Amino acid sequence: MPARLPSRRALAGLVLAPALAFPSAAHATTAGPVPATPQASQVPPRKTHFDLQAHRGGIGMTTESTLEGFGKALRLGVSTLELDTQVTKDRKVVVTHDRQVSAQKCRDTAPVVPGDPMYPYVGKYIKDLTLTQIRTMDCGYRQLPGFPEQEQIKGARMVELKDVLNLVRKYRAKHVGLNIETKVEAGAPEQTAPRELFVRRVFEEIRASGIERQVTIQSFDWGALKAMHKLAPRWPLVALTNYDFLQVGKPGASPWLGGIDADDYGGDFVRAAATVPGVKVLSPNYGFPQSGKVGDPDFRFYADRTMVAKAHARGLKVVPWTCDDPATVAALMDMGVDGVITDHPDRVRQIMAERGMRLPRPYYPR
Repeated sequence: MPARLPSRRALAGLVLAPALAFPSAAHATTAGPVPATPQASQVPPRKTHFDLQAHRGGIGMTTESTLEGFGKALRLGVSTLELDTQVTKDRKVVVTHDRQVSAQKCRDTAPVVPGDPMYPYVGKYIKDLTLTQIRTMDCGYRQLPGFPEQEQIKGARMVELKDVLNLVRKYRAKHVGLNIETKVEAGAPEQTAPRELFVRRVFEEIRASGIERQVTIQSFDWGALKAMHKLAPRWPLVALTNYDFLQVGKPGASPWLGGIDADDYGGDFVRAAATVPGVKVLSPNYGFPQSGKVGDPDFRFYADRTMVAKAHARGLKVVPWTCDDPATVAALMDMGVDGVITDHPDRVRQIMAERGMRLPRPYYPR
Protein backbone atom coordinates (compact mmCIF):
# COMPACT_ATOMS: atom_id res chain seq x y z
CA MET A 1 0.00 0.00 0.00
CA PRO A 2 1.25 3.56 -0.60
CA ALA A 3 2.92 5.32 2.32
CA ARG A 4 0.80 7.79 4.28
CA LEU A 5 1.68 10.78 6.44
CA PRO A 6 0.33 11.02 9.98
CA SER A 7 -2.58 13.35 10.67
CA ARG A 8 -1.91 17.02 11.30
CA ARG A 9 -5.39 17.65 12.64
CA ALA A 10 -5.96 14.60 14.74
CA LEU A 11 -9.55 15.26 15.67
CA ALA A 12 -10.78 16.89 12.48
CA GLY A 13 -13.91 15.49 10.97
CA LEU A 14 -15.07 13.57 14.03
CA VAL A 15 -18.68 14.74 14.02
CA LEU A 16 -20.00 11.28 14.40
CA ALA A 17 -22.92 9.32 15.81
CA PRO A 18 -22.46 6.30 18.05
CA ALA A 19 -22.44 2.75 16.91
CA LEU A 20 -24.66 1.04 14.40
CA ALA A 21 -24.45 -2.52 13.25
CA PHE A 22 -23.80 -2.96 9.57
CA PRO A 23 -23.13 -5.60 6.92
CA SER A 24 -20.41 -8.02 6.04
CA ALA A 25 -18.85 -11.19 7.27
CA ALA A 26 -17.51 -14.41 5.80
CA HIS A 27 -16.06 -17.80 6.70
CA ALA A 28 -13.60 -18.84 9.31
CA THR A 29 -12.40 -19.88 12.64
CA THR A 30 -11.55 -17.66 15.57
CA ALA A 31 -9.20 -18.33 18.45
CA GLY A 32 -11.58 -18.21 21.41
CA PRO A 33 -14.43 -15.84 22.23
CA VAL A 34 -14.36 -12.34 20.82
CA PRO A 35 -14.67 -9.53 23.38
CA ALA A 36 -17.12 -6.68 23.12
CA THR A 37 -15.82 -3.27 22.08
CA PRO A 38 -13.05 -2.39 24.53
CA GLN A 39 -13.29 0.91 26.36
CA ALA A 40 -10.85 3.53 25.11
CA SER A 41 -9.04 3.48 28.48
CA GLN A 42 -8.40 -0.26 28.15
CA VAL A 43 -6.84 -0.06 24.70
CA PRO A 44 -3.18 0.87 24.38
CA PRO A 45 -2.49 3.64 21.85
CA ARG A 46 -1.61 2.33 18.40
CA LYS A 47 0.51 4.87 16.56
CA THR A 48 1.28 2.77 13.52
CA HIS A 49 -0.63 3.40 10.31
CA PHE A 50 -4.10 1.87 10.06
CA ASP A 51 -5.60 1.90 6.58
CA LEU A 52 -9.08 3.45 6.82
CA GLN A 53 -10.75 2.75 3.47
CA ALA A 54 -13.98 4.46 2.41
CA HIS A 55 -15.99 1.77 0.61
CA ARG A 56 -17.33 3.27 -2.64
CA GLY A 57 -16.59 6.63 -1.04
CA GLY A 58 -18.48 5.74 2.15
CA ILE A 59 -21.95 4.43 1.29
CA GLY A 60 -23.23 5.09 4.78
CA MET A 61 -22.45 8.79 4.36
CA THR A 62 -23.27 9.60 0.73
CA THR A 63 -24.73 8.11 -2.47
CA GLU A 64 -22.15 5.57 -3.54
CA SER A 65 -19.50 6.11 -6.21
CA THR A 66 -20.16 9.84 -6.60
CA LEU A 67 -17.68 12.71 -6.67
CA GLU A 68 -19.66 14.20 -3.79
CA GLY A 69 -19.10 11.04 -1.77
CA PHE A 70 -15.40 10.76 -2.52
CA GLY A 71 -14.98 14.46 -1.75
CA LYS A 72 -16.75 14.10 1.59
CA ALA A 73 -14.45 11.20 2.49
CA LEU A 74 -11.40 13.31 1.66
CA ARG A 75 -12.66 16.14 3.86
CA LEU A 76 -13.37 13.71 6.70
CA GLY A 77 -9.91 12.22 6.50
CA VAL A 78 -9.43 8.67 5.24
CA SER A 79 -6.36 6.71 4.25
CA THR A 80 -7.82 5.31 1.06
CA LEU A 81 -10.72 5.75 -1.34
CA GLU A 82 -12.03 2.33 -2.33
CA LEU A 83 -13.85 2.08 -5.66
CA ASP A 84 -15.01 -0.30 -8.38
CA THR A 85 -14.69 -0.06 -12.14
CA GLN A 86 -16.49 -1.37 -15.20
CA VAL A 87 -15.70 -0.84 -18.89
CA THR A 88 -18.36 0.38 -21.31
CA LYS A 89 -19.11 -0.62 -24.89
CA ASP A 90 -17.05 2.34 -26.10
CA ARG A 91 -14.17 1.42 -23.78
CA LYS A 92 -14.68 4.10 -21.16
CA VAL A 93 -13.85 3.21 -17.55
CA VAL A 94 -16.74 4.07 -15.24
CA VAL A 95 -16.94 3.88 -11.46
CA THR A 96 -19.68 1.47 -10.43
CA HIS A 97 -19.93 -1.70 -8.41
CA ASP A 98 -22.58 -3.35 -10.57
CA ARG A 99 -21.88 -5.00 -13.90
CA GLN A 100 -25.62 -4.83 -14.59
CA VAL A 101 -27.32 -1.49 -13.97
CA SER A 102 -29.42 -1.88 -10.84
CA ALA A 103 -32.95 -0.51 -10.60
CA GLN A 104 -32.34 -0.20 -6.87
CA LYS A 105 -29.74 2.48 -7.56
CA CYS A 106 -30.46 3.99 -10.98
CA ARG A 107 -33.50 4.92 -13.06
CA ASP A 108 -33.92 5.83 -16.69
CA THR A 109 -34.71 9.37 -17.79
CA ALA A 110 -34.81 9.29 -21.60
CA PRO A 111 -33.12 7.51 -24.50
CA VAL A 112 -30.11 9.11 -26.13
CA VAL A 113 -32.03 9.11 -29.42
CA PRO A 114 -35.68 8.30 -30.10
CA GLY A 115 -36.16 4.60 -30.71
CA ASP A 116 -32.82 3.56 -29.19
CA PRO A 117 -33.10 -0.26 -29.20
CA MET A 118 -31.08 -0.48 -25.97
CA TYR A 119 -33.58 1.63 -24.06
CA PRO A 120 -34.48 1.25 -21.22
CA TYR A 121 -30.88 1.13 -20.05
CA VAL A 122 -31.57 -0.01 -16.49
CA GLY A 123 -31.03 -3.76 -16.31
CA LYS A 124 -28.49 -3.80 -19.15
CA TYR A 125 -24.85 -4.76 -18.70
CA ILE A 126 -22.38 -1.88 -18.56
CA LYS A 127 -20.31 -3.56 -21.25
CA ASP A 128 -23.25 -3.26 -23.68
CA LEU A 129 -23.91 0.45 -23.11
CA THR A 130 -22.00 3.51 -24.27
CA LEU A 131 -20.93 6.21 -21.86
CA THR A 132 -23.51 8.56 -23.39
CA GLN A 133 -26.28 6.06 -22.72
CA ILE A 134 -25.05 5.45 -19.18
CA ARG A 135 -24.88 9.15 -18.39
CA THR A 136 -28.59 9.60 -19.04
CA MET A 137 -29.49 7.56 -15.96
CA ASP A 138 -30.20 9.12 -12.59
CA CYS A 139 -28.19 7.09 -10.08
CA GLY A 140 -29.08 9.21 -7.08
CA TYR A 141 -32.85 9.17 -7.27
CA ARG A 142 -33.29 7.43 -3.91
CA GLN A 143 -31.55 6.84 -0.63
CA LEU A 144 -30.18 3.32 -0.63
CA PRO A 145 -32.13 1.04 1.75
CA GLY A 146 -30.18 0.12 4.86
CA PHE A 147 -28.36 3.44 5.05
CA PRO A 148 -30.70 5.89 6.80
CA GLU A 149 -28.01 8.53 7.28
CA GLN A 150 -26.86 8.47 3.66
CA GLU A 151 -26.88 11.88 1.99
CA GLN A 152 -28.80 11.48 -1.24
CA ILE A 153 -27.17 13.06 -4.30
CA LYS A 154 -30.22 13.63 -6.45
CA GLY A 155 -29.63 13.42 -10.17
CA ALA A 156 -26.20 11.81 -9.73
CA ARG A 157 -24.67 10.47 -12.92
CA MET A 158 -22.19 7.65 -13.15
CA VAL A 159 -18.68 9.08 -13.25
CA GLU A 160 -15.54 7.97 -15.05
CA LEU A 161 -12.43 6.74 -13.28
CA LYS A 162 -10.53 9.75 -14.59
CA ASP A 163 -13.02 12.02 -12.80
CA VAL A 164 -12.16 10.47 -9.43
CA LEU A 165 -8.44 10.62 -10.17
CA ASN A 166 -8.80 14.29 -11.10
CA LEU A 167 -10.75 14.93 -7.89
CA VAL A 168 -7.87 13.58 -5.82
CA ARG A 169 -5.52 15.87 -7.72
CA LYS A 170 -7.85 18.83 -7.17
CA TYR A 171 -7.73 18.18 -3.43
CA ARG A 172 -3.96 17.70 -3.62
CA ALA A 173 -4.51 14.61 -1.52
CA LYS A 174 -1.03 13.28 -2.16
CA HIS A 175 -1.09 10.85 0.74
CA VAL A 176 -4.49 9.32 0.10
CA GLY A 177 -4.54 5.97 -1.65
CA LEU A 178 -6.96 4.78 -4.29
CA ASN A 179 -7.80 1.10 -4.04
CA ILE A 180 -9.27 0.46 -7.48
CA GLU A 181 -11.07 -2.77 -8.23
CA THR A 182 -11.15 -4.30 -11.69
CA LYS A 183 -14.62 -5.77 -11.44
CA VAL A 184 -14.05 -8.60 -13.93
CA GLU A 185 -16.70 -11.29 -13.49
CA ALA A 186 -14.53 -14.39 -13.73
CA GLY A 187 -17.46 -16.68 -12.98
CA ALA A 188 -19.50 -15.26 -15.88
CA PRO A 189 -16.99 -13.53 -18.18
CA GLU A 190 -19.61 -12.76 -20.82
CA GLN A 191 -21.17 -10.23 -18.42
CA THR A 192 -18.20 -7.85 -18.28
CA ALA A 193 -15.67 -6.52 -20.76
CA PRO A 194 -12.98 -9.05 -21.71
CA ARG A 195 -10.33 -9.34 -19.02
CA GLU A 196 -7.38 -8.15 -21.10
CA LEU A 197 -9.29 -5.14 -22.43
CA PHE A 198 -10.68 -4.35 -18.99
CA VAL A 199 -7.29 -4.41 -17.31
CA ARG A 200 -5.56 -2.44 -20.05
CA ARG A 201 -8.14 0.35 -20.02
CA VAL A 202 -7.90 0.72 -16.24
CA PHE A 203 -4.12 0.73 -16.52
CA GLU A 204 -4.20 3.42 -19.22
CA GLU A 205 -6.48 5.72 -17.22
CA ILE A 206 -4.34 5.42 -14.11
CA ARG A 207 -1.10 5.92 -16.00
CA ALA A 208 -2.51 9.05 -17.68
CA SER A 209 -3.50 10.55 -14.32
CA GLY A 210 0.04 11.06 -13.08
CA ILE A 211 -0.82 9.77 -9.58
CA GLU A 212 -0.21 6.09 -10.13
CA ARG A 213 2.07 5.93 -7.07
CA GLN A 214 -1.07 6.38 -4.93
CA VAL A 215 -2.90 3.44 -6.50
CA THR A 216 -3.37 -0.18 -5.52
CA ILE A 217 -5.26 -2.57 -7.80
CA GLN A 218 -7.65 -5.05 -6.23
CA SER A 219 -9.65 -7.87 -7.74
CA PHE A 220 -11.49 -11.06 -6.90
CA ASP A 221 -10.27 -12.22 -10.31
CA TRP A 222 -6.65 -13.13 -9.70
CA GLY A 223 -6.21 -13.58 -13.43
CA ALA A 224 -6.84 -9.83 -13.73
CA LEU A 225 -4.19 -9.21 -11.08
CA LYS A 226 -1.70 -11.27 -13.08
CA ALA A 227 -2.59 -9.32 -16.23
CA MET A 228 -2.12 -6.00 -14.43
CA HIS A 229 1.23 -7.12 -13.05
CA LYS A 230 2.47 -7.68 -16.59
CA LEU A 231 1.50 -4.12 -17.52
CA ALA A 232 2.64 -2.47 -14.29
CA PRO A 233 5.02 -4.75 -12.39
CA ARG A 234 5.66 -2.15 -9.68
CA TRP A 235 2.04 -1.48 -8.80
CA PRO A 236 0.95 -3.12 -5.54
CA LEU A 237 -1.89 -5.59 -5.95
CA VAL A 238 -4.64 -6.66 -3.55
CA ALA A 239 -6.05 -10.19 -3.62
CA LEU A 240 -9.74 -10.16 -2.75
CA THR A 241 -11.75 -13.21 -1.78
CA ASN A 242 -15.05 -14.11 -0.17
CA TYR A 243 -13.79 -17.64 0.63
CA ASP A 244 -16.41 -19.31 -1.57
CA PHE A 245 -14.46 -18.16 -4.63
CA LEU A 246 -11.55 -20.34 -3.49
CA GLN A 247 -13.75 -23.40 -4.19
CA VAL A 248 -11.93 -25.48 -1.62
CA GLY A 249 -12.48 -29.21 -2.04
CA LYS A 250 -13.86 -28.90 -5.55
CA PRO A 251 -12.07 -30.45 -8.54
CA GLY A 252 -9.78 -28.19 -10.52
CA ALA A 253 -8.90 -24.53 -10.16
CA SER A 254 -11.53 -21.92 -9.38
CA PRO A 255 -12.14 -19.53 -12.31
CA TRP A 256 -11.48 -16.69 -9.86
CA LEU A 257 -7.91 -17.67 -9.02
CA GLY A 258 -6.15 -17.20 -12.34
CA GLY A 259 -5.20 -20.86 -12.75
CA ILE A 260 -4.35 -21.48 -9.09
CA ASP A 261 -5.98 -24.45 -7.37
CA ALA A 262 -6.48 -23.53 -3.71
CA ASP A 263 -6.42 -27.22 -2.80
CA ASP A 264 -2.75 -27.31 -3.81
CA TYR A 265 -2.22 -25.02 -0.81
CA GLY A 266 -4.48 -26.85 1.61
CA GLY A 267 -7.31 -24.42 0.89
CA ASP A 268 -5.25 -21.71 2.58
CA PHE A 269 -6.08 -18.24 1.23
CA VAL A 270 -2.79 -16.74 2.43
CA ARG A 271 -0.58 -19.40 0.88
CA ALA A 272 -2.48 -19.37 -2.42
CA ALA A 273 -2.62 -15.58 -2.78
CA ALA A 274 1.05 -15.21 -1.88
CA THR A 275 1.93 -16.95 -5.15
CA VAL A 276 0.35 -14.17 -7.26
CA PRO A 277 3.12 -11.83 -8.47
CA GLY A 278 2.80 -8.31 -7.12
CA VAL A 279 0.30 -9.06 -4.35
CA LYS A 280 1.07 -7.01 -1.25
CA VAL A 281 -2.30 -7.00 0.51
CA LEU A 282 -4.89 -9.68 1.26
CA SER A 283 -8.50 -8.53 1.42
CA PRO A 284 -10.90 -11.23 2.63
CA ASN A 285 -14.43 -10.77 3.84
CA TYR A 286 -14.14 -10.49 7.57
CA GLY A 287 -16.40 -13.32 8.78
CA PHE A 288 -19.35 -15.65 8.46
CA PRO A 289 -22.25 -15.09 7.98
CA GLN A 290 -21.72 -12.10 5.75
CA SER A 291 -24.24 -9.97 7.63
CA GLY A 292 -22.96 -11.10 11.02
CA LYS A 293 -21.21 -9.34 13.85
CA VAL A 294 -19.55 -9.96 17.17
CA GLY A 295 -22.16 -11.17 19.65
CA ASP A 296 -24.24 -13.09 17.12
CA PRO A 297 -24.40 -16.76 18.18
CA ASP A 298 -23.40 -18.13 14.77
CA PHE A 299 -20.75 -15.53 13.89
CA ARG A 300 -17.17 -16.59 13.13
CA PHE A 301 -14.25 -14.55 11.88
CA TYR A 302 -12.53 -15.41 8.62
CA ALA A 303 -9.87 -12.70 8.93
CA ASP A 304 -8.69 -14.01 12.30
CA ARG A 305 -5.42 -13.96 14.26
CA THR A 306 -4.11 -17.02 12.44
CA MET A 307 -4.66 -15.46 9.01
CA VAL A 308 -3.07 -12.19 10.11
CA ALA A 309 -0.02 -13.97 11.55
CA LYS A 310 0.45 -16.07 8.40
CA ALA A 311 0.13 -13.02 6.17
CA HIS A 312 2.51 -10.89 8.22
CA ALA A 313 5.05 -13.72 8.22
CA ARG A 314 5.05 -13.42 4.42
CA GLY A 315 5.26 -9.63 4.44
CA LEU A 316 1.61 -9.24 3.42
CA LYS A 317 -0.97 -6.90 4.92
CA VAL A 318 -4.55 -7.85 5.75
CA VAL A 319 -7.38 -5.38 5.06
CA PRO A 320 -10.80 -7.08 5.39
CA TRP A 321 -14.04 -5.94 3.79
CA THR A 322 -16.70 -4.56 4.43
CA CYS A 323 -16.99 -4.09 8.18
CA ASP A 324 -19.06 -1.41 9.91
CA ASP A 325 -20.19 -2.78 13.28
CA PRO A 326 -18.09 -1.00 15.93
CA ALA A 327 -17.51 -4.04 18.18
CA THR A 328 -16.50 -6.13 15.18
CA VAL A 329 -14.17 -3.44 13.85
CA ALA A 330 -12.58 -3.19 17.31
CA ALA A 331 -12.09 -6.96 17.45
CA LEU A 332 -10.42 -6.92 14.03
CA MET A 333 -8.10 -4.18 15.24
CA ASP A 334 -7.22 -6.29 18.28
CA MET A 335 -6.39 -9.21 15.98
CA GLY A 336 -3.85 -7.03 14.19
CA VAL A 337 -5.43 -6.31 10.81
CA ASP A 338 -3.72 -3.51 8.91
CA GLY A 339 -6.89 -1.67 7.94
CA VAL A 340 -10.53 -2.11 7.14
CA ILE A 341 -12.83 -1.32 4.22
CA THR A 342 -16.00 0.26 5.61
CA ASP A 343 -19.25 1.87 4.52
CA HIS A 344 -18.97 4.19 7.53
CA PRO A 345 -15.47 5.70 7.61
CA ASP A 346 -16.78 8.37 9.99
CA ARG A 347 -17.54 5.79 12.66
CA VAL A 348 -14.36 3.80 12.19
CA ARG A 349 -12.43 7.05 12.45
CA GLN A 350 -14.16 7.65 15.78
CA ILE A 351 -13.00 4.24 17.01
CA MET A 352 -9.47 5.08 15.92
CA ALA A 353 -9.60 8.37 17.84
CA GLU A 354 -10.87 6.66 20.99
CA ARG A 355 -7.96 4.23 20.78
CA GLY A 356 -5.35 6.93 20.33
CA MET A 357 -4.53 5.76 16.82
CA ARG A 358 -3.07 8.00 14.15
CA LEU A 359 -5.84 9.63 12.18
CA PRO A 360 -5.64 10.23 8.43
CA ARG A 361 -5.28 13.86 7.46
CA PRO A 362 -8.36 15.62 6.03
CA TYR A 363 -7.99 17.31 2.64
CA TYR A 364 -9.88 20.18 1.09
CA PRO A 365 -10.19 21.37 -2.52
CA ARG A 366 -7.64 23.93 -3.67
